[in-house]
Amino acid sequence: MGTRGPAPKPTQLRVLHGDRKDRINTDEPQPSALEVQPPEWLGHAGLEVWHTLADDLVLKGVLTAWDVEAFANWCEAVARRREAAERVAVEGAVIELPVYNKNGELTGHRLGKNPWLLALDAADAQVQRYGARFGLTPSDRSQLKIAPPKNPGGAERLLS
Repeated sequence: MGTRGPAPKPTQLRVLHGDRKDRINTDEPQPSALEVQPPEWLGHAGLEVWHTLADDLVLKGVLTAWDVEAFANWCEAVARRREAAERVAVEGAVIELPVYNKNGELTGHRLGKNPWLLALDAADAQVQRYGARFGLTPSDRSQLKIAPPKNPGGAERLLS
């Protein structure tokens, strides 16, 4: 059985909200500031999606070296979704499918659902599931809190 209730608040958000000290995980692991690179297995179409958003997500602190696989999966799902949507646009949602008899001989055709719709539905689900983890939809983005980058000026610069 899965976890019940809403997803837990991120630790940084708990600190900002002033939650009780015993409810804040002070031992939460933090990813190192390693360079974020796309994995080698990422296909050409997925790589195009990666290059569109990765730099901005890294800058905002949403994409770290620990998140590369999940983000690459999202990029591949977006690429599959685009391909499936193009095929459905060309072929249509309803297509003629062959009908065979028990001997394997073609006996005619029938109208049926385009198999690319299944691929489109599966890719849609993956895009939404992985995209939510990176705040890539408006409703998910509204739940993220990211501190603005610090630009030390004046006395703060001298103390750092």
